[in-house]
Amino acid sequence: MQKTNIKEHIVTVASKLFYINGYNATGINEIIAKAEIAKATLYHHFKSKETICIAYLEKRHNHFMESLKTYVASRPTGKLQLLAIFDFLREMYREEDYHGCWGIKTFAELPPKNQNISSAIQKQKKELLLFLGEIVGDNLVNLSIAETEKISGGLYLLYESAISESHLHKNDWPIHLAKSIAPSVFAGATLK
Repeated sequence: MQKTNIKEHIVTVASKLFYINGYNATGINEIIAKAEIAKATLYHHFKSKETICIAYLEKRHNHFMESLKTYVASRPTGKLQLLAIFDFLREMYREEDYHGCWGIKTFAELPPKNQNISSAIQKQKKELLLFLGEIVGDNLVNLSIAETEKISGGLYLLYESAISESHLHKNDWPIHLAKSIAPSVFAGATLK
């Protein structure tokens, strides 16, 4: 295996373990065993479990954002694009390996002093929020910056609660409910 492939392989193996079992429940030795590599190989590519976790979060987030952007762009402009994040979430929920939000699950396990992983998750959540702001700006007319932030923030909070609650209840009703509430967040605004 080439050097970059080994690094990617480690992240792929660790990703599955972190997402399913949790960050704290996954040990370095388990990652090494599942990846079928030597300890020295792991530490050649990553200095710590924390750096593997950050690579995992980046991989999951980048794939999510790329897929979400493609999904939203495939929808007709207007209300359907504004609500597309909930349809996208419903499709994620229906996947066999859905275990909720990887970022929030990881964040919930962190001690308060772990700033590196916390900062990575915050940055990813901000990127999602900014993207929702772009969707709002692309689909509603004559909004002030404050109105755009209020609407995108409302959609973001509905999405975040839907992803957490659908995982908690092992049911997609929170996604459907969030989608049905979402139009009230942009009621009164003019659709393009």
